[in-house]
Formats: sequence, C-alpha cells, structure tokens
Amino acid sequence: MGDGRRYIGTAERRDRLALRQRLAVRSRAESPEEVAGSLVALHGTDPATVHLAVGARLADAAKTVSGTERALYEDGTLVRMHGMRHTVFVFPTELTAVVHASTGRTVAARERAALLKSMADAGAPDAAWLAEVEESTLAALARRGQATAAELARDEPRLREQFRYAAGKSYEGVHTVSTRLLKVLGVEGKVVRGRPLGSWTSSQFRWAPAPEHPELDTATAQGELLRRWLAACGPATEDDLKWWTGWRVTEVRRALTAIDAEAVELDEGTGYVVAGDAGPVAGPAEPWAALLPGLDPTAMGWRQRDWYLAPGLRPQLFDRSGNVGPTVWWNGRVIGGWAQRADGEIVWRVLDGEGVGREAETALAAEAERLASWMGPTRVTPRFRTPLERELSA
Repeated sequence: MGDGRRYIGTAERRDRLALRQRLAVRSRAESPEEVAGSLVALHGTDPATVHLAVGARLADAAKTVSGTERALYEDGTLVRMHGMRHTVFVFPTELTAVVHASTGRTVAARERAALLKSMADAGAPDAAWLAEVEESTLAALARRGQATAAELARDEPRLREQFRYAAGKSYEGVHTVSTRLLKVLGVEGKVVRGRPLGSWTSSQFRWAPAPEHPELDTATAQGELLRRWLAACGPATEDDLKWWTGWRVTEVRRALTAIDAEAVELDEGTGYVVAGDAGPVAGPAEPWAALLPGLDPTAMGWRQRDWYLAPGLRPQLFDRSGNVGPTVWWNGRVIGGWAQRADGEIVWRVLDGEGVGREAETALAAEAERLASWMGPTRVTPRFRTPLERELSA
C-alpha cells in the first residue's frame, strides 16, 4: 500500500482463522486448556456452548466432556465467570486478574451502585446491612467450597429477603437479595460459576469462590488482553476491538498504542495485528469443515463479519438479539447451519453453495458423525434459538 501498510485480504484472514482458531484438522488441540488459550475466551452464557466449542477443536473429541469438566471443576485450570461486555465466559484461570481489571471493575461498580439504589428506592436495608450479608455469604461459600444459592441461604437467611424494584413501572417486579447480590459478587470477581446441577448442558449451577488473583492496573490489563486477542484474532478493526471488549474507543486506542500494535490494510479499512505479525501466513495443508455451536467465539469474534459470513445468511443464522446459532463452515466461511433432532441425528443445510461440492459434503458428513459420536445420548437445544435451527430440529 502507498502508506507502507501491508494489505491482508480475505483469503489470508480465513487462513489465519483456520489455524489460530484450531479449526483446520492439523491444528486441532490436545486439551480444553489449549483450546481456551488459543481463543482467549469461550462464550459461557449457554453452558453447552463451552463443550461444543471445545469438541469441535480437539484432536480427540471423545475427551471433550471429561476433559472440560476436569479443567473446570477438578484442576481449576479453566474458570467460568463474568468478563467482556458483561457476559459470562470460560477462559484460562491465569487470565482471571487480566479480565477482571480490564473489563470487570467498571461494570462491577455500576452493578453494585444499581443494587444499592434499587434497595434504597424500595425501602430495603442499607449498604451496611448488605455488607454484613455479603461477608457472611462469602464465609459460608468458603466453608462449603461450592454451593447453590438455596444452600447459601440456609447458612445466611438474610439472602432470602425480597424487595420490589421499578414500582409503578410496566416492568415492576420482586428481587431476592441472593439473586442480585451473587450476580454483583460474580461481576466483582469474588465468586464464579461452579459445577452444574445435572449434566454439562444444565443451566443451573453452584457458586464457588473465585481463584485468588492480584489486582492489576486497568491500563496494563487492557493492553495484555488486547495483545492476546489480536494474536488469536488479528487482524481486526478498531470497531471489532471496541465491540469484543466492550471498552470505550479511547481505551481501545490507548491499549493499541501500549502494545505497539501494527496497522495493516483490510477491505474494511485499517486493521491491527500484534507487532511483528503483519507478514504472510501459510494456509492449512488441506480443506477443512467444521460444525460450530451457537455463540461460538469464532462466529462471534468480530463485529464486521462479511469476510467470513455473507450478509444474506444472517436472518436465518442469528436471533433477533444478534446471537448466532449453530453454523456450518467450509474453508473459512460460514455456508449454512446445523441442528440436532430429538433422536440425536445431526442435520445441516448449506445456504451458500458457492464452491461447495462433493468434497465439502463428505467432510461435513464426517464432522456430523464425529459430533454425534462424542455427544452420545445427550440432546442439546441452543439457549438462543435461530430460524434455521428451529426448522432443522423439528
């Protein structure tokens, strides 16, 4: 380019995605920790997404459930807690301090202020009372190791207290102290989501004490998080970075400067990679296919997605809130969606057939068989359902 920036086109971006997102067959990972580390964070709002995202990227998919549960609930090498955009993620435990300082503290301050205001407006007990309940609750959780909200309320009965919020409004309702307080403690990085009640698909869970972590400087943490994300997902635009992190644009620019990010030229305009990463990247050795779950971090990784997802496919693959459903991939682009039927069969549909022939059909059939094999009798319904997923699963 005239300004000295290297141009990185769509084909190379797809090659980077295939290798760094662990999707090409020869780049698959050996463990859930390796998957999470390569992607920085896995969406954890829907518990099934974590396992499905891991399974799609493991060399031995049969180890998906046992390996992920070991990492989350036995070894503690992965943690499920609030992170970017006030969303629940699973990420390497070593990143707890970075995620909390870079994104959690600001949100936590707002959440605690909102809780205290709601309680004050309802005439509920004050901040000193809440502090006593919080201290008692954390002590009870430390004694138990893991516990449900109901179990904690047996140890600290004040958690059962209720207060009315938004009185007189159309959305007026009643909150229990336990619901709001545990959410605040989660955003503050004091508690995390523990082992589920039931199988790995269950949305009910126990709480557990958060891993101990140092309090980092916000700017330092933001630079480290951005560096890791660009190493996995770069190149990306400033708009992509602002969307993924949930930060203000001034924070994104400060972090880019702090890590000496390198500017490159994309079809969308200026993009960024980590220093020294602007050079050409060799693509996968062979074509690849993938069946990725709803909310998968690859499908949701960038705000500007035209380079891997045609705009015409979005109405069938996303819900009204912008959550992506299960997607079918071929050589770095989304070509359709998939679903699981009640009898366990994995079915898919190609929506964009350009360049999709017999080789792709064979590869997709193999991926569907691989997925069905490790899932066994488990049935999964995405938490956020999309038009194509509903149609295919019927």
